[in-house]
Amino acid sequence: MIKKSKKNKNYINIFLYLFFFIIFLVGLLQVVTFEKNRIDQDSFFKILTTGKVKKVFIKHKESVVFELHDHNYKSNWLNFIPIHLGGKRNSYEFDIGDVVLFQKKLEDYKRLYDLKTTVEFHNRPDYSLIRFILDYGFFFVFIFMIYFLFFRKIGSGTGGQLFNIGKSKARLFDENNNVKITFKDIAGLQEAKEEIQEIVDFLRNPDRYTRLGGQIPKGALLIGPPGTGKTLLAKAVAGEAKVPFFSLAGPDFVEMFVGVGASRVRDLFERAKAKSPCIIFIDEIDAIGRARGRNYINGGANDERESTLNQLLTEMDGFSTSVQVIVMAATNRADVLDNALLRPGRFDRTIIVDLPELNERKEIFKVHLKKIITSDSVDIEFLSKQTPGFSGADIANVCNESALIAARKNKKNVDYQDFLDAIDRIIGGLEKKSKIIKPNEKKRISVHEIGHAIVSWFLEFAAPLVKVTIIPRGRYLGAAWYLPEERQLTTIHHMLDEICSLLGGRAAEYIIFHSVSTGALNDLERVTKQAKSMVTIFGLNEKIGNVSYYDPSNNEFYISKPYSEKTAQIIDDEIFNIVDNQYNRALDILYKNKNHLIKLSDRLLEKEVIFTEDLEEILGNRPFVV
Repeated sequence: MIKKSKKNKNYINIFLYLFFFIIFLVGLLQVVTFEKNRIDQDSFFKILTTGKVKKVFIKHKESVVFELHDHNYKSNWLNFIPIHLGGKRNSYEFDIGDVVLFQKKLEDYKRLYDLKTTVEFHNRPDYSLIRFILDYGFFFVFIFMIYFLFFRKIGSGTGGQLFNIGKSKARLFDENNNVKITFKDIAGLQEAKEEIQEIVDFLRNPDRYTRLGGQIPKGALLIGPPGTGKTLLAKAVAGEAKVPFFSLAGPDFVEMFVGVGASRVRDLFERAKAKSPCIIFIDEIDAIGRARGRNYINGGANDERESTLNQLLTEMDGFSTSVQVIVMAATNRADVLDNALLRPGRFDRTIIVDLPELNERKEIFKVHLKKIITSDSVDIEFLSKQTPGFSGADIANVCNESALIAARKNKKNVDYQDFLDAIDRIIGGLEKKSKIIKPNEKKRISVHEIGHAIVSWFLEFAAPLVKVTIIPRGRYLGAAWYLPEERQLTTIHHMLDEICSLLGGRAAEYIIFHSVSTGALNDLERVTKQAKSMVTIFGLNEKIGNVSYYDPSNNEFYISKPYSEKTAQIIDDEIFNIVDNQYNRALDILYKNKNHLIKLSDRLLEKEVIFTEDLEEILGNRPFVV
């Protein structure tokens, strides 16, 4: 099939616009010149006495049209137009009151002046096809222009899909699309890739799986935090699969018009059945897949979304085994999805796409560093350890940010320090070198941050320190950077040590200044949340016991608490006791190391940034093996 080039298409548009412009000018000329010259009855009789009137037409007993001899009309620029749109150029018209009186007066003038003027009567409209075209043709051409330039564009989908509002917005990837992303471009996620690869094989070789009586799965749900590569996996399926691939997002179904979401679902599955075997990918499916009836306070506000979900459930359940259509979906809010959507027969496979582990982060760094010119000082192993809890998107951002930092410094390549600066910027924000801090405030910030560092240094399960800084970043006036241990389980000792180290900053302020400030707000928020989770969620409190009040549905409209007022009082007391005990524990550690606290805070105040080596120099080796 030969496709029209973009250049030829532009020529066609220019020709059409020029044609419409000419029609517009012709129509304008018609309006200007069509009407005959209007005069009054007295002027007619004055002209009649000169003998210049050739013919008189009495039309409908209401008006009179008369023609002059050809040599009598005035010359103007219209004479040079080959076709005069207004009829004869020497025609004039006027209205009459009584046709009998006018006819009698006309006969008197003819006898008096011996005139040969002929009189004709027209009792029916003197209207022709040409006259109709001249009268209304411009109007029809104008309507056609409106349709072509406006409605046709809207109907094609480029102007808001006014006429295609019930059609699906899914984008089709097939053999005509050059999709370059494959599984080789995705680092880590080995288990998820194996599951996805199996789905692709289902569609490529269905007989291999169905010859023993098995059925092809109807759906696969990708669940994981943001930035972990769920959408990237779907793009890789489009690149790997030799079958059509429909891609769209959950919000694409949502519209302000009633019934549009369900209509788009029906249209999507009709298109998919026509392209079978194929894959449908719905990103952010929680936009339409939320549990029905949960938000009862909103009344009927969710009827349209629930109607869309019902249609989706019907379509997924209505496939026959011969229709080879697999639905893939991605979400980071699996807890809010409707149970009917998750049951076997709809989404048969649930694939967890979690945050990458250490080895997976190494692979992700290798993928993103291929496009970056790095120096020999860059250690991927170290960078992977420095980025615990980072998603694939975060690591891509680190690599990109490090390249931008190196470019600002006019470097030829990206070195080790650029990556560290990029990590600091992403975690803490941009350095605010222009922020003015008073000397006494800067001293308090220094003491606060060193308090964190010293307390964590002497706690066995606290994360090892990397560096301490009092350079303002983002919302923070100072920060202590740690390298948390990657573990699958957290014990009560880990949580208590973390709370104690977080309270070290406020404890240090109290020891040195005998007062505290508002700088510990973020620390107190984290401490309170941690202590509350120990008591109410993880069952790590003796008085509350092995009880969890965690609500996985996270329904914010529940007014009543799942425990009594007596239990609520015990929970409040235990949270306070945990925080108070760890604060006293931090005070004990810092009182024993008060001199070290002063020395390290003075050094930090002088250098603005200190590292692990500075703490080892003053505090000695850490008493616990990292």
